[in-house]
Formats: sequence, C-alpha cells, structure tokens
Amino acid sequence: MDAYHTALVGLFPELARAFLDVGVIGRAVREERLAFTHFNPRDYAADARNTVDDRPFGGGPGMVMMVEPLRCAVRDARKTVPEGAPVILLSPQGRRFDQRLAGELAGLPGMVLVAARYEGVDERFSSNEVDDELSIGDYVITGGELAAFVILDAVARLVPGVLGNPDSAVAESHVDGLLDYPHYTRPEIDGENRAPAVLLSGDHAAVAAWRRREALGRTWERRPGALLDRELSAVDRELLGSYISDSREHDIETPE
Repeated sequence: MDAYHTALVGLFPELARAFLDVGVIGRAVREERLAFTHFNPRDYAADARNTVDDRPFGGGPGMVMMVEPLRCAVRDARKTVPEGAPVILLSPQGRRFDQRLAGELAGLPGMVLVAARYEGVDERFSSNEVDDELSIGDYVITGGELAAFVILDAVARLVPGVLGNPDSAVAESHVDGLLDYPHYTRPEIDGENRAPAVLLSGDHAAVAAWRRREALGRTWERRPGALLDRELSAVDRELLGSYISDSREHDIETPE
C-alpha cells in the first residue's frame, strides 16, 4: 500500500517532530502509512540572516512573509508529493475545514500544507503558488502549524490502515453529520450514576437504536442547525421525537 504523502512548509520543524512522534500519527509514520517531509522557508532566504519576513507596504502592525523563500520552499515540497497533491495555505480567509473536506483530502495521494506566521503572507505568493486556502475556525492562533496538524490528523485518520480499528473512522462525531452518542465503560455504577441498562443488555439492535437516538438528540440540543437541511428517515424522525419528548419531560430547554 502506498503511503499518504504530506509536506509541511513552516518555520518550526521542532513542532512537527513533536507531533509526528506520538499516538496514532506517530504509529502511522513508523509503519510507513504516512510519509512526511518538512521544508523551512529560512533555508531559502537570500541573506545571511535567513530573513523570511518584512514590513508591510502601506504601513501597519506586524510583519508579512516574503514571496521568494515561500515560493522556493513550496516548489521543492511539490517534488516530494505525488502528482495531484494540492498546495494548501492555512489562512483565516480560507474555506472552513470540516469532515467532508477531510474525506476529500484523504482521497488524494497527499498534500502540501503551508503554515504562515506573523500577519500572513504576501498576496502574490497565495495567488500564484497555492491551490486552496483552508481555515480551522474563526479565531486567532499564533501560527499555521497548529492548524496544519489539525488538518493532517483529521485526514490521516481516514487513510486506510492508519486506525487500528477501521470502524472507528465511521462511528464518530460529524462523520455522518451528527454528533457522537454518549460512551460508557466500567464500572457499571459510579456513585449514584449507572450506565444505561440497554448497553448491558446484549441486544445489539436495541443498542444501535439507542445510540442513533442519542446522536440525533445531542445534535438537536447542541447543533440544531445541522438538522435543518437534513432529510431524516421515518425511523430517525421517530427516534428524535422520542428523545425530544423525554427531554421535555425532564425539563431540558428546547434550543431556539
């Protein structure tokens, strides 16, 4: 099986080393299911100080990453990934990353992730060297590396062989547009709290129905917008109706 190839263009290789050394991602790298290379724009700087940023034209706070070091790093990074692997800039102006996009990227042979720093990158770089721009949310973080690792982690989980149990990739929050159902493990009784009896019944159909009901109900409570454009089956409507009825009996406030 061919590995999924990712190249990261960023200023801090030590962050990548820490991320790639542990957990599911670390195991996937060691088993050669994921291939990873890092390119530091400082290695392509034109001066002895390895300068990669400068003051913005027109004035203003902060610094802007320069075109040439980024361009050279990305062009070398492209050579390490298969044809068809896009160059993706992590940017607040990008499309919102979600599970659907994770699935699309996992279906490609790889990707080049560009982690910006400072106030961003020169527009001439993003206009001419980048295939797509993605954002992980509407908030500010110190650099694109964190966003790149979020995307790589979400995508890697969908690459065949990365997860020990492949069913885990299809039984999680957001995979089918719903939040995940509640999980329980030993002990059966924790103080005054008991695990739901249905989960201990051995009735697989009843367990599946309970989990589906809880997933629908949690989504209704916490992400009601996710259900607005979703056409529910008759079974799902019945399960959700049962959850809502029970919730109202227990004085759970209906979402606006």
